[in-house]
Amino acid sequence: MAKAKTDDVADAEQGAAAGAAQVAPVDSTLGYEQARDELIEVVRSLEAGGTTLEESLALWERGEALAKVCRRWLDGARARLDAALAEPSGESGAERA
Repeated sequence: MAKAKTDDVADAEQGAAAGAAQVAPVDSTLGYEQARDELIEVVRSLEAGGTTLEESLALWERGEALAKVCRRWLDGARARLDAALAEPSGESGAERA
């Protein structure tokens, strides 16, 4: 029984590795809107169901990668806004005095 269980685990690991290999790498030059739109499609596909476990895992991994791209864009935008808000409003110290 232990032999069969070990074989099943090995088969599952091979299947998971094959599914992971099907994930297309996310282009790091994707714009925010492109990554967001593709992420929306990934979520719709996962919510619709009807995919195999391997396909679902590949979609999930793609979604995670796309979410990271979106997060990088949003973090960059937040940093730019924070920097702009931290700058003086154009008045110099001499004008205030």
